[in-house]
Amino acid sequence: MTIQPAAMTAAPTDQSRYDRATILLHWLTAGLVVTLFLLAEGWGFVSRDIRKAGQSLHISLGILLTVVLIARLLWRGTQGRRLPPATTGLQHLAAKAAHHALYLLLAAQVVLGFLFRWAQGEPFRFFGLFDVPAAFAPDHDLADTIGNLHNTVAWTIIVLAGLHAAAALIHHYALRDGVLRRMLLGRG
Repeated sequence: MTIQPAAMTAAPTDQSRYDRATILLHWLTAGLVVTLFLLAEGWGFVSRDIRKAGQSLHISLGILLTVVLIARLLWRGTQGRRLPPATTGLQHLAAKAAHHALYLLLAAQVVLGFLFRWAQGEPFRFFGLFDVPAAFAPDHDLADTIGNLHNTVAWTIIVLAGLHAAAALIHHYALRDGVLRRMLLGRG
């Protein structure tokens, strides 16, 4: 019979979890990133009409990701609940580096997405509600370069986010230390 420390078996208190807004913004970011990635990777396999619709949705969701990322950074910097580090030593440093890298990559990806669309000189609409005005004249050579960077950063984000998710699952199922519960809504 194994005995687990009380901290590992007790349901987290309200103060042992991130606040609701932080949690919602985290999962909204994750969902948008995965959806944007799948849309971009999938439109090479569909007809031109479906691809155009997918690209339009990708652009709108990319603009939404921009808003969510800004809201997330503002919330984190002002109102979001601060929790003590869940790990120590190298684990703590690796987790902190991964989080900072994800934020930087997401910010870079958003900027690259805007630059890419402007360089393409194609319509830049948010769910058909409004257009995002061009910041500069189209430049197709620049669009190719930015498009390649946008793709590379996307894959880097997906790999790093996958490692982040794997680490959370290891903490939850192997280490059973409650780290994942900090970012889940509800009880247990």
